[in-house]
Amino acid sequence: MIRDITIGQYYQTDSVIHKLDPRVKLAGTVIFLISLFLGRSVPLYLLAGVALAAVIKISRVPFGFMVKGLKAVLFILIFSAVFNLFLTEGTPVITIWKLTITLEGIITALYMVIRLMMLIVGSSLLTLTTTPNNLTDGLEKSLGFLKIFRVPVHEVAMMMSIALRFIPILIEETDKIMKAQTARGADFEHGNIIQKAKAMVPLLVPLFISAFRRANDLAMAMEARCYRGGEGRTKMKPLKYKKRDVMAYLILFAYLGLMIVVRNLFPVF
Repeated sequence: MIRDITIGQYYQTDSVIHKLDPRVKLAGTVIFLISLFLGRSVPLYLLAGVALAAVIKISRVPFGFMVKGLKAVLFILIFSAVFNLFLTEGTPVITIWKLTITLEGIITALYMVIRLMMLIVGSSLLTLTTTPNNLTDGLEKSLGFLKIFRVPVHEVAMMMSIALRFIPILIEETDKIMKAQTARGADFEHGNIIQKAKAMVPLLVPLFISAFRRANDLAMAMEARCYRGGEGRTKMKPLKYKKRDVMAYLILFAYLGLMIVVRNLFPVF
């Protein structure tokens, strides 16, 4: 389950999506997330799903690898569905003890799960097709206008990139600790919720110690290399827009415009 988390991982392959400027991919991710919240109708989600499937196909990232990331958030998906099933008012369908499942609750739960699945897969696609260095440069360039307000853009971009980069490292560390403790008799699979929560305590302590140790090592390494922030720093490979990036922007805006048109044509169901 832990290894199934795909956010923060980079999948190396040769595709048009991988070659795009990171600023384009950041803008594409934001536009896709906005499009998911434009409305709630079957045609809207069908269009978003087709667009996402097309991008995954072009990126050459295996679809099974993308879907694997959903296993790690299965609990959140189930919780969201159950929450909407029983707490949405409307036409009663099934009554279980004092809880009632409504038709509106079923529809809302279905839309919520689909939206969360596409949101997670779409967000994972950004890190799967962008290296941490390019992601940092893209974030810094995209948020450059905040320097007017004295926001340390370079430092913020660096922290976000490091956080994403450490996700797969901490996942691997967690997996190693779980296997080591399982070999010593620990049980993470059986028991009720309270027992499982107690079983996680011996896992969290060494994980936090490892995380702080890695953070300290990284800080010492950056200091040893005379890192002093973004002031006066130059880029070995400065970001420059190419023809394919302009075409990608046009496609993104066309997609957003089409989603707005679909939202206005089809009522919310």
